Amino acid sequence: MPPQPPPAPFVATYQVAWRGITAGDSTLTLAAAAQTPGTFTYSSNIKAHGIFRLVFPDALIQSSTFTLADGHIVPLHYQELGQARDHRDDVDLTFDPATGRVHGTSETHAVDEPLDTGIQDPMSVQIELMRQLQAGLAPTQFKLFDKDQAKEYFYTREGNEVLTTPLGSLDTVVYRSDRPGSDRVTRLWLAPKLNYLPLQAARSRNGSVDLSMRISGVSYPPGP
Repeated sequence: MPPQPPPAPFVATYQVAWRGITAGDSTLTLAAAAQTPGTFTYSSNIKAHGIFRLVFPDALIQSSTFTLADGHIVPLHYQELGQARDHRDDVDLTFDPATGRVHGTSETHAVDEPLDTGIQDPMSVQIELMRQLQAGLAPTQFKLFDKDQAKEYFYTREGNEVLTTPLGSLDTVVYRSDRPGSDRVTRLWLAPKLNYLPLQAARSRNGSVDLSMRISGVSYPPGP
């Protein structure tokens, strides 16, 4: 991939809707690690409102620690925290290049699988997508370690759309992500002017959108 500067830190906030009803807020944060140069953390924190704290089905906190190699994102550690008080829905994975394994726990059971070249975690893949687009590439698929195994996800550019947001009217490219045999489709609206920051996301199952997010603000804190 063509040379690029390191990812620029940002904090983006979103309004979250569950089946068309405002359900909470989400914050995406990309930060450079002050104590470990060349290492970054990308995290998502969803704060569900009211009754949605009881019915929201997905992990509320996700975090990926990663580094860079040859311009690409290399995940090091991934965590996913759900709502269960006994932590039975948590995921904690270490991507260990020294042993060539992914190991840890996923929803109470142990994980120890081969570490495939170029694999991403559910958060790091977003930054890898953004960087490839910034480099003028057109990604078509990523291998993603999801829960306890590696899965192939296909990415399709569906077109362009102008979104009216609190940041103004911005051009976006629309990407679809899915995998064979799954009824789940995710679409991302990415703004080239903002280094392909996602302005909107929508997840559908069997053609019906259940979860969506739309940007409400973004800031760019200084690095360490």
